[in-house]
Amino acid sequence: MIVAGGYGNYGQDLGILMLDTTFPRIPGDIGNANSFPFPVRYKRVKGASPKRVVEEADPALLEPFITAARELEAEGVKAITTSCGFLALFQRELVAAVHVPLFSSSLLQIPLLYEIFGRGGKAGVLTARAAALTERHFEGCGVQGIPLAVAGMDDKPEFTRVFLDRSKPGTVPLLDVEKTEAELKAKAAALVAAEPEIRFIVLECTNMPPFKKAIQESSGRPVFDIISLAGFIHSGLLGS
Repeated sequence: MIVAGGYGNYGQDLGILMLDTTFPRIPGDIGNANSFPFPVRYKRVKGASPKRVVEEADPALLEPFITAARELEAEGVKAITTSCGFLALFQRELVAAVHVPLFSSSLLQIPLLYEIFGRGGKAGVLTARAAALTERHFEGCGVQGIPLAVAGMDDKPEFTRVFLDRSKPGTVPLLDVEKTEAELKAKAAALVAAEPEIRFIVLECTNMPPFKKAIQESSGRPVFDIISLAGFIHSGLLGS
């Protein structure tokens, strides 16, 4: 058997482009390596704050993300994802910049799931900030002509304080896990109560997967996220 070299290390098949944050990332969060049953490789994009990515959709961040994606590819990863579903805005530019599969957002699952669930009802979306999630984000993921029901955590104080970096400057970010779970359960329950046609829910935010089971229970709907998508992609990679 002959094995090709060329990299400094091996076995980290999935690369993850990270926002520039310091908040806690518990198991289940994409920023916690224990969330995966396989090794991953992280690359932080300096200056890519939640405010610039989520609320401002800052186009100046595209080049730094492309540079970081190319660095991950050069380091040997076989696929790349990101730590923020709002990077769906850059999906087409990012995937065109590298030669490995790149999935910027869990929202990319919506067309497939809609087909699987019989092209009926609505696709539910739980997002960090509904006010900032636009048609451009959905278009970047090929989500066109699919009925959507979107709910955001805009009005939930604990989630917003932690994951949109609203903690007091200079303090160590702290996460109240139980309070956050209660907020997500309430939001999911309210979403399906308002939109009973929802067949499934996709979690846009990569900080939500730790609470997936609670969201499933409170909504009574199947729930999909970036971790489930990453596992699906990784399972098909050559040599993984």
